[in-house]
Amino acid sequence: MATGEGLAQFRLQAAEDGDAAALAALHVAVAKDLTQRFGQGPWSSKTSEAGVRFAMRHARVFVARLGDVLVGTLRLATKKPWAIDTSYFSPCRQPLYLLAMAITPARQRQGLGRRCLQEAVEIARGVSADALRLDAYDAEAGAGGFYARSGWQERGRVVFRGAPLVYFERLLG
Repeated sequence: MATGEGLAQFRLQAAEDGDAAALAALHVAVAKDLTQRFGQGPWSSKTSEAGVRFAMRHARVFVARLGDVLVGTLRLATKKPWAIDTSYFSPCRQPLYLLAMAITPARQRQGLGRRCLQEAVEIARGVSADALRLDAYDAEAGAGGFYARSGWQERGRVVFRGAPLVYFERLLG
């Protein structure tokens, strides 16, 4: 666990164009780590700098830093991703989708992922969203257990690319 002092240096801010290379490297490092530990899977895809720039044009991308060091990222969008079936979720006026979240392997299991989720909730409230939704793999390399332990409600299960995928939701009352 990160110390309170370490997390006190945490900040989440909108990604800037100059962050694209570092964000691509972060995603590649996470994919490499998961592939080494759990084998090839949907989590093994490589992210390019061009892919990060595309994501920045089509969603709100944020960087998580401890001091000046980039340690994580998350991506939020108002547009439903094509792979999500909304019939699993609660009816709501304005959902926000958490499309991706990653913490650098050296900083995982220190409370940074939970902190990013807390910040995502605040961002969602700030844009008057009434729910946050996401999907997560529920395989060894997936984050399904993390979201469940973080208080997100499971809304459904499907198989995607040969791996179990769980739909999670956080209602913002």
